[in-house]
Amino acid sequence: MSDKVFRIDCGYQNYDWGKIGSTSAVAQFASTSNVNTVIDEHKPYAELWMGTHPSVPSIAVENGKNLRDLVGSDPKDLLHQSIIDKFGSSKELPFLFKVLSIQKVLSIQAHPDKALAARLHAADPKNYPDDNHKPEMAIAVTSFEGFCGFKPLQQLATTLKTIPEFHAIVGDELTNKFISGIVPDAKAGSKEDASNKELLKKLFACVMNTEDSIISSKASELVKRAETEPQTFDSINEGLAELIGRLNKQFPNDIGLFCGCLMLNHTCLQPGEAIYLQANCPHAYISGDIIECMAASDNVVRSGFTPKFKDVPNLVEMLTYDYESVEKQKMPLLSFDKSRGEASRSVLYNPPIDEFAVLQTLFEKAGQKQEFDGFLGPSILIATKGKGQLKETATGKTFDVKAGYVYFIAPEAAVELVSTSDDVPFTSYRAFVEA
Repeated sequence: MSDKVFRIDCGYQNYDWGKIGSTSAVAQFASTSNVNTVIDEHKPYAELWMGTHPSVPSIAVENGKNLRDLVGSDPKDLLHQSIIDKFGSSKELPFLFKVLSIQKVLSIQAHPDKALAARLHAADPKNYPDDNHKPEMAIAVTSFEGFCGFKPLQQLATTLKTIPEFHAIVGDELTNKFISGIVPDAKAGSKEDASNKELLKKLFACVMNTEDSIISSKASELVKRAETEPQTFDSINEGLAELIGRLNKQFPNDIGLFCGCLMLNHTCLQPGEAIYLQANCPHAYISGDIIECMAASDNVVRSGFTPKFKDVPNLVEMLTYDYESVEKQKMPLLSFDKSRGEASRSVLYNPPIDEFAVLQTLFEKAGQKQEFDGFLGPSILIATKGKGQLKETATGKTFDVKAGYVYFIAPEAAVELVSTSDDVPFTSYRAFVEA
């Protein structure tokens, strides 16, 4: 019989877009969890990986064993038979849990659905390392901004009319066809909706297939116009001129200024707010600290703000070309019937997929408690603020918890969280899966 609750030490990634040194939540959490971790104040700390993914393994603190090996050695106790049956693996979690600290915009990207992932992996395993899909959810820990899905059609039409550089890249013919052909209030699934998506696809394909020299020239003009006529841009989206200038400093004259800043929804989330990014949805993270959960995959199809491989043909074909406002993509905050107690906030983020859901639990006073029934699947809990205790109900065993500590909780293990923090809210996030 394996231990039902145990602390794990989690690895991190020093990607270029991460926050520098101890300004990064990732660095703070990693050094708190493992006192031997020395923060290099000149390096970016981008991602903390929590789970069984072989690229960055999590390690059990008590015995130094790899979590993937522990799960594989006792899958019925640490995964649950229903999870093994549903997802087909007896050695890994179906989700990957992360903390991201973002200082520089990530690439504009989309993740393939399962069918496309299988085809891409078979044809190009170097750039597409597995055959799984990668739907993901981002929950703001600090103020966060990102791109998420295409803007509503009327906003795109206004942008084509208002921004000469965008119009010049697209050309008169397609610009006129788009403006005159869209039906902004079309019912989802209707013929008009299908026509809208086809027009949007042509618009995006036109931008993405424009020669680099033209993009660079028009981007330079776009940036100058944003500096001299900020009101022109801000009449389309508040803060658009500043956003263009800021991202241009990170990636000068990049195609992302067009396919991102001008074509995608710009969203700002406050702590506790979340967005769900389904397969084949274009998106990018711009700044902030987030909790991220995703299906266990590393497949990315990129388009802008990146020096990495761009796969324009597959990207153009794979996107769903949805064009809803960003408000409709925010996650509702739900109650959870396996949680009860005195927490100031206990909410469920439950995306429409099987691989994961996430619980947020927040206490504002020391002494507050929250009980959780056992889940029919594994879970991982991280504290992001404050301090408290995690108690395994069956054994009475108690564990200290503070910001940066991460715990694995086995299936059917009932637990209790208790706050010992008065100065800042004791806050935790728990990713889990149930079949």
